[in-house]
Amino acid sequence: MHSYPLHPDCPDLRRLAPNRTEAVLRAEYAAVTAENAAVRGDFLDLSEVEEAQQDGRGVTRRTFVAGAAATVTALATTQFVSTQASFAATPGGTLIHVFLYGGLDGLSLIAPENDPVLSKARPDLLLGNDSIALDRGFKLTSAFAPLQRFLDAGQLGFVPAASDPRVSRSHFQAADACNLGGLPNETGGRGWLDTLVDALGPGTAFRSVGVGSTLPRSLVGNNGALSLNNVGSLGFNGDGKYKDATAKAIQGLFTGINHPVEESVIAGLGALKTAQQLAAKPYQPAAGVEYSGIGNSFRTLAQLIKGGANVRVATIGMGGYDTHENQGTAKGGQLHNRLNELASGMAAFFNDLGPTLAADVTVMVSSEFGRRVASNNNGTDHGHGGVVTLLSGKKLAGSLLGTWNGLEKLDSGDVPEYNNMFNVYGSVAKGRFDLTDAEVKKMFPRQTITPVKLYA
Repeated sequence: MHSYPLHPDCPDLRRLAPNRTEAVLRAEYAAVTAENAAVRGDFLDLSEVEEAQQDGRGVTRRTFVAGAAATVTALATTQFVSTQASFAATPGGTLIHVFLYGGLDGLSLIAPENDPVLSKARPDLLLGNDSIALDRGFKLTSAFAPLQRFLDAGQLGFVPAASDPRVSRSHFQAADACNLGGLPNETGGRGWLDTLVDALGPGTAFRSVGVGSTLPRSLVGNNGALSLNNVGSLGFNGDGKYKDATAKAIQGLFTGINHPVEESVIAGLGALKTAQQLAAKPYQPAAGVEYSGIGNSFRTLAQLIKGGANVRVATIGMGGYDTHENQGTAKGGQLHNRLNELASGMAAFFNDLGPTLAADVTVMVSSEFGRRVASNNNGTDHGHGGVVTLLSGKKLAGSLLGTWNGLEKLDSGDVPEYNNMFNVYGSVAKGRFDLTDAEVKKMFPRQTITPVKLYA
């Protein structure tokens, strides 16, 4: 019976780290290291026996400290266990889903020009003379002027009247359905972007990224995703002088054990290393590019993409679109300013990437629902028939995409659903990644996908 010290140099836990959790982790690593060294011969003999019995596959065994210390270790490594990815990234580009929380009034983004229904129902919320011409008699808010050159190049397009019968006027229910690709009981609570990752194959730990403090429902599921506010925020919490020791302890405990967790730990540590390398050198956007507001989220993705992190799917959330009053569609108004911030961030992002990298990127912008056609005290109430916006390095089929049959027959005061939202989502992903119909179907299990022509 061997006896091993808790730590070869320092038996006092308090001297190993500033808190008990990290101290126990490092003490456990030291104890396991000592044990391995003492019984190395036994391990080698066992490995030889198992290698002969299992067709040449050697197995390494390691004894873990039982009880509270094991629980602490498991908690400390949760961020790695959920990062299940290999490092053989496959080509095929990046899809970024920007979700506008609150319910964007799509008719304040794009609208049919000189429409008599709109002139009567919302005279205070019409798009002004400074609006930008689109295909098929539509016009675009001047707030999107920063994206003019991408519109001219056929890279900016809009799908009007997009919704789904399962989407209600409840913010929570509608956002949940949009992120899941259906109702919870239809999807098993798994996000549609996480299901998309299945079809994209293996990649780096950065293949699925949510920019923000919390992970959106669209990325929740089987594959694991990173949630970060910026590249520098990915790392161990606490005093910097202990971070290397923590990483070493985790690596020592959870690698070389012939267990599925090993791949996750390696991927997680690899993500940390990549993030640290990127963060070590101050990021310098392309000449003339400046980020502000929501643009800083795009900046984080630009840094990852340009740094070779192989991002496949990513999300950005932006609030402030629940405009029940003082909506401010005209220049200088509340909604106009919000949309201008979004457009400026998107333009900065594509300008920063440059044409070569941007060619492999599609940005899709949507919201949980649209709003009612009629104005109410200079605002609008919850409705249906929203707008999906696309900014794509892959040329689009036009600036107005999908079906539009006018506003003569409203849906109980709402914009009718001419384009099913999940048909649009599925068509965006299919065209971006060259997916099969069967792969798209898996993302929306209760939806019969009817393709929408989006790309040229």
